[in-house]
Amino acid sequence: MKTKIYRIHGKFVMGDTSQVFTKELKAMNEKDIHEKIYSEFGSKHRINRNQIKLDKIEEISLDEVTDPLIKSIS
Repeated sequence: MKTKIYRIHGKFVMGDTSQVFTKELKAMNEKDIHEKIYSEFGSKHRINRNQIKLDKIEEISLDEVTDPLIKSIS
């Protein structure tokens, strides 16, 4: 099965403030994207899944990728 590139827009609660983020990841499907985001933010920022809100997940083409790491491995 082929991996796809997704751009994720969302926000997470950090203390008293809400931080907005945009992230690009490779995954097989959107379900995997949810797990990767929750896992990554939980380990880096020590926050729970209920503190992360994913607003939009969109599949993008290789031409639209802005993350140099994702671009190099694709």
